[in-house]
Amino acid sequence: MEVPGFPPPVPFPRTILKHSLSTPGAVEHHSLNEPSPEIVKLHVDGDLEDDPFLDAEEEQGREDVISSVGQVEKMAEEEEEEEEEAAKERMAQRQLMAVEELVQSERNYLKLLQITTVTIRSNLQKLQPPLVNLDSMFLYLGGLIDVSSRFLSLLDQKHQRSGESITLEALCDSFLSLSSEIEAAYKEYLANYNRVIEVENSYKEKEALWNQIVQVIKTSAPEVNATSLSFFLVMPVQRIARYPLLLQTIQKHTDTRHPAYTLLEQTGHGAIAINCRINEYKRFREVADKYKKSETLSIIDKINRLNSRSIAKKTARLGQFIKHETGMVPKLVDEEFDGLEGFFSILDHAILQLLVNVELYLHHLQRFLNCRTEEFDLDMDGEKAPICYKEITSGLRLWILPVFEERMRDLIHKPLCALRDLLVGPRNLIRKRLHKLLDYEVIEGKTSLSYEEQAIANTYRTMNTLLLNELPKFNGLALQMIWSMLGAFSCLHKDLASDLEQLFQSFAQQLPHSSLDAGAFWEWAEKAVLEGARALDALAQSTEETLLAPDSQPLNASSQQRLQELMVKHGSDKIYQVTGAVVGGRELNLTLAKGELVAVLNYADTRGDRRRWLVDAGGRRGYAPANKLSRYHQAEEAPPPSPHLSLPRGAGIVRRHSDTTHIPHTKAMAATFSQPCFQVYAAYSFTARGNHEVSLVAGQPVRVLEPHDKRGNPEWSLVEAHDRQRGYVPSNYLAVAPAATAVTSKRPSY
Repeated sequence: MEVPGFPPPVPFPRTILKHSLSTPGAVEHHSLNEPSPEIVKLHVDGDLEDDPFLDAEEEQGREDVISSVGQVEKMAEEEEEEEEEAAKERMAQRQLMAVEELVQSERNYLKLLQITTVTIRSNLQKLQPPLVNLDSMFLYLGGLIDVSSRFLSLLDQKHQRSGESITLEALCDSFLSLSSEIEAAYKEYLANYNRVIEVENSYKEKEALWNQIVQVIKTSAPEVNATSLSFFLVMPVQRIARYPLLLQTIQKHTDTRHPAYTLLEQTGHGAIAINCRINEYKRFREVADKYKKSETLSIIDKINRLNSRSIAKKTARLGQFIKHETGMVPKLVDEEFDGLEGFFSILDHAILQLLVNVELYLHHLQRFLNCRTEEFDLDMDGEKAPICYKEITSGLRLWILPVFEERMRDLIHKPLCALRDLLVGPRNLIRKRLHKLLDYEVIEGKTSLSYEEQAIANTYRTMNTLLLNELPKFNGLALQMIWSMLGAFSCLHKDLASDLEQLFQSFAQQLPHSSLDAGAFWEWAEKAVLEGARALDALAQSTEETLLAPDSQPLNASSQQRLQELMVKHGSDKIYQVTGAVVGGRELNLTLAKGELVAVLNYADTRGDRRRWLVDAGGRRGYAPANKLSRYHQAEEAPPPSPHLSLPRGAGIVRRHSDTTHIPHTKAMAATFSQPCFQVYAAYSFTARGNHEVSLVAGQPVRVLEPHDKRGNPEWSLVEAHDRQRGYVPSNYLAVAPAATAVTSKRPSY
């Protein structure tokens, strides 16, 4: 009997076989297909002869060897299985510990956040004086607490359902379901974190205040032993970066054949992607915060900022802009951005215009409230209509309209003001984007860019991407706010109408014409309102004409003497009269009385301010406000002849219109117009100073409508010029001449 793979059997002593089996490790190093060295040696020597008894013993020994080898292999396999099971158990234990670490650290993190926002914040708010910008430090912590609480709540719910430890499926599902909320909460906090540090540093600059803050922190959280606010406020920054590390640790101790391994890998990649998007958003916000600020710089600050680099940059931008406008270089067109910018411009204009209209509306409403007409005594105590009017007006002014105004300011005016302030940031970003676009176009065609040029290109791309991503959101929210405010405006007026109806119903039966039907009542009301409006308009027009009629201040003897001196020194066209008392409060300002005459030397001060004129007050020179100086017009005793007037000799009937030496002024004017052979014309040029006057050119024919003003003053005449314009002119500026010898002009004669 032969064993396959062995050479022919060779008889050997049993003692040798036993010795070979008893040798440590002999069976372990030799399989059934390879004979032991001792057997091979016996076979090679071949000194033993064939012996049947030895063959039987040899066969029995071989079977014993085979049985022993099988037992050893089985024991080895069992040991390997035990080691594998032990390794799996250790991996599962480590995985469970990593999961518990994530959950427990989340609980501790949530607890510290709650201590920060509830205990520490409330205690810091009690400090006196109140801390500046304290609320801005805890602005987005509420969102972090909310998302962390929801994450732990989901894990607890799934743990209670299963009754076992938190599984990988539950952990991954909970994290992935809240990934968008986690990203939204953390990106706003991290984008605002630099401002939080700035506020804390401002507190540290005041040593006494900072010591109080540290004492509050130690008292509020004694178990933490923290000495600054940044210990608590930096936790969200560390936590969002720790999620990928914890998930990778769990994945490291999870078998690849685990059913939840793919889901765990997806969760880890999701956590890394969240961190990347948050970092990108933070970078965008830093660029936006840098360029959306509007600086108010003085001329000196702008000059100090000038250097060779800034001048070169601005010159390159200006050159590129000129090339665009002249068509030398095509402009880089972005249709998507142009559409967003156009819509933003429309919203910007609409918001500003709406704000102006609302402020004007509130201004008129306030003027109506200040006009307390019900307090006037109308001497109509015995009639019902005035009594009802007083009651209704009192109810409107004291209760209904003040409430309406307050709601109007809270629901419409304040949101519009806030929206107007928010427009500044996008507007500055759009302007800066245009500047960066000009810089980018200059370096766009280059094959290789320097470090500085690469930074310019990256800045432009970042700003363009930021505006493309954020401008649609801003436009949508702004439009939504506008529609909401317009809806609130309609609702406010609906409530106002309801309140007015309720107020009027209590007095409706006592008012006249209450028995009329709706059509007849509104017809009567419309007629009454129109008649009242016409009467009021006529009264306003009459009052305006009376108030705006030209007036001149009378002159005393000293003023007459000063007038002569000023006319000799400066001429008649420089003479002005003071319309109101002037008090010289500043240096070089004159103190002048009403009606005093001055000569204007310069129509601006040394700084070019046209509101202050340099005048000569008869020896005293200084500045006077221009709004209290009016050109002085008075008939001269011997006016110089008009350069445009050429009359034949012997025309002795020609006289100035204001010459009333021999006959009264009115009769002279009437006699003039009774003779068709004479014509009234302007002897001197005159410039109108208001709507009640009319401008004339020397030699221009006019038609005199009234030889005096509304007050009967003959120094002013109401005339009609060639273009049908009517107004007042000084009477001494008019002259009369025969029609045949009047100044020829293209203007039609009257």
